[in-house]
Amino acid sequence: MYKSMAVIAGLMILLAAMLGGCSKADNSTSNSVSSNKSTSDAYTASGEENPPVTFSYYHFSTGKKDTLASETVIGKQLQQQTGVDWKLEYVVGDSLTKAGVMIASGDYPDVISSSGEMAKLMDAGAYIPLDDLIEEYGPNIKRVYGAYFDKMRQTDGKIYTLPYTANQGEYIGGPNIGGGAFWIQRSVLKEFDYPKISTLDEYFALIKQYREKHPTIDGADTIGFVSLAGVANNFFTLQNPAMHLAGYPNDGSVIVDMETHEAKVVAGTDYQKRWIQKLNEVNAEKLFDPESFTMNKDQYLAKLTSGRVLGYFNYAWQVGDASKSLLAAGIDEKRYAPLPLVFDKDIKDQYVDPPGFVANYGVGISIKAKDPIRIIKYFDALLKEENQILVQWGIKDQTYSVDDHGRFYYASDDQRKYHDDLELSRAFGFTYFQTDWPRYGVESTLLDGNAFSPGNQPELAYASFTEGDKAILNAYGVDTFSEMFSKPDARPWFPVWSIALEQGSPEQIFTMKSDDVQRKYLPALVMSSPPDFDKLWEEYIGELNKLDKKSYENTITKAIKDRVAGKW
Repeated sequence: MYKSMAVIAGLMILLAAMLGGCSKADNSTSNSVSSNKSTSDAYTASGEENPPVTFSYYHFSTGKKDTLASETVIGKQLQQQTGVDWKLEYVVGDSLTKAGVMIASGDYPDVISSSGEMAKLMDAGAYIPLDDLIEEYGPNIKRVYGAYFDKMRQTDGKIYTLPYTANQGEYIGGPNIGGGAFWIQRSVLKEFDYPKISTLDEYFALIKQYREKHPTIDGADTIGFVSLAGVANNFFTLQNPAMHLAGYPNDGSVIVDMETHEAKVVAGTDYQKRWIQKLNEVNAEKLFDPESFTMNKDQYLAKLTSGRVLGYFNYAWQVGDASKSLLAAGIDEKRYAPLPLVFDKDIKDQYVDPPGFVANYGVGISIKAKDPIRIIKYFDALLKEENQILVQWGIKDQTYSVDDHGRFYYASDDQRKYHDDLELSRAFGFTYFQTDWPRYGVESTLLDGNAFSPGNQPELAYASFTEGDKAILNAYGVDTFSEMFSKPDARPWFPVWSIALEQGSPEQIFTMKSDDVQRKYLPALVMSSPPDFDKLWEEYIGELNKLDKKSYENTITKAIKDRVAGKW
């Protein structure tokens, strides 16, 4: 399907070139600098003249409601500074399909936050190059991204997007788990006096024991374990646990040898078999939710907030709305605690990401943008430190306070609620502006030493812990949840999934076909009768073996070794 879409997009681009006499490279002149010149000249970064304008901004991310930026407090403040408003739209359903339709029609919004669709959009020529715009109008962009420019360039040497991971100042890890983990309902831990759980077998044994004692919750069947694997662009939540359980971080489709730096595809390994077979056993025991392969994300989040689910694997950023809703409900035992599970006790967990830079997730200006100069000036204004504080911390004395030592904190529950309460966060704008815009990396520190992200401010985390949080931390002898996890080992190539693959290349085709095979077989393997598992697994391996895995591994290994050598 995507190949045919790419062909259509290619014909459209060729036709446009024939009619307009311009190439992709020409867009930097015709579409980025001279577009709407009179309007842009009227705008100055100092805000002396800000003729109002509204641009469209499409996000290939889910879980947020479409809105006008000016309907939030943050968006209104930025509009007052710049005169710019945004029509914010978010993907609903399958992002792969949406990207294909967008490319085939050529109907692009002014700005696109690519999420996982970067390669397709780049290949279709959806973005304009930003180099000249940044040079002329982007002093703050150069300050924030300058050290990363060489890592941001595409094969033609140009910069097309602004990523989300440009860390500033001192690197600071979070006291809470913001990435992947196996999560368990706190009532389960409390029921059995907070036992130490380190392996997958111990985890499911505890869930089984609890479910036998509590087969229903609030009159409905208790759900032992649930997955988000039914949503196409979230299928990695079923794929990734195998690498984590084996002691590797989220490097995408491969694990990397720490000594040789050689990449090995996870699909079809003994690690994946061990993980999927465990789910098969769990399913046979009626602990696995069969709707894991059919429900959408909203239904998934609703289940997590229902109080019926005992465990799941996911990345914290995927379930933020559910976490906020549970916190707001005030029933601490129904919230979840993160666990760094491994297959065997002698394996060192590596759930916490090491420092890294991701260039293939970012924000770009499309070839259909009405006024690229105005847009780049907005991005540059957004990257002023005072505005980075605005989008993360908010307004001093309203959503945060500053103590006598200059440290940011919440002086009251009312201030904290702006960040934790789902509806307040949306209305103020944190939900919309904290991610998916040009920004500092989340592990950054501000010039005054405060954490860029409130979640990484140490004293704020300690003060925010509920009595339930403290009970868990005290039981396990730690001060923060991140201390329950091993510190990450240095991986200068991290993450592998940020290595760009050319659309239509053998390597990109391998990843697409490998994912297709896994989407077909992994759910069937989980749901099959245990006696049939090995036979179906062999059939699955046979399909994988038809693909050119070795060439893909060789290509990724070379890219990893280049990164280790400092070549991006």
